[in-house]
Amino acid sequence: MESPKSNIDDGYQNVFVMRHGDRIDNFEPLWVSTAEKPWDPPLVQDGMIRAFRTGQRIRSQIGFPIHRVFVSPFLRCAQTASEVVAALSAVNVDPNAMSSKDVPSIDNSKLKVSIEFGLCEMLNAVAIRRELAPKDGNFDFSISDLEAMFPEGMVDRNVDMVYKELPKWEESVEGCRDRYVKVVKALADKYPSENLLLVTHGEGVGTTFSTFYKDTTVYEVDYCAYVELRREPSSKDGSVKAGEYEVVLSHGKAGIRFSHDPVSHEPVISQSPV
Repeated sequence: MESPKSNIDDGYQNVFVMRHGDRIDNFEPLWVSTAEKPWDPPLVQDGMIRAFRTGQRIRSQIGFPIHRVFVSPFLRCAQTASEVVAALSAVNVDPNAMSSKDVPSIDNSKLKVSIEFGLCEMLNAVAIRRELAPKDGNFDFSISDLEAMFPEGMVDRNVDMVYKELPKWEESVEGCRDRYVKVVKALADKYPSENLLLVTHGEGVGTTFSTFYKDTTVYEVDYCAYVELRREPSSKDGSVKAGEYEVVLSHGKAGIRFSHDPVSHEPVISQSPV
């Protein structure tokens, strides 16, 4: 049961929704020809570095802690989250550090990580080439292997997933977008007194941005781009409730290219996330 006492330092619940880092198949096209799981590419080294630096940037800019991280079961998302949380929870922050290998120690006592099936990639041919998808529809994710990527004591295995199983292959694009919005809202409502980071895929970030920042069309979401949502909680009768979501535009749209002009449809180019 959630405690009515709020952990929030700045008066708002803050929810970051982030895309994973640079995936190997977009840089080494032949990788898929020999991969055991061609539908589940890992990050390249530059993706690891980008993820770590994005974690550093978030830590330096926001001025409040992240309490929980929820991660898509795809390998690239778990690797991204591992680098980001290393930067967020490093005890001694070296501004020249490039990755989690450069972090001597981290504080596992506060930040918690959990896998969430509902944050997974769109399971259709729009996102995953049909010839690369598993023929039997079994994406074969090992949750224990993904959890082992995080420091001991950081993974919270007592959290119930919003989606108990993966969506079925060939889910619709609209169904996937509805799924992303449902998961963001459900996790925020489940932990209203905590700040969250959700590591997912480009469609999840773009959908979140266009849903909560009205009258926008998202054109592109960079690697490790993120949107920040916040809402003001209020405590009534010992319970914590929260108001409407708003997108924090000061640093909450890094790496997202979008249009917010219903007349001219001129694109807005946001700042790169690193």
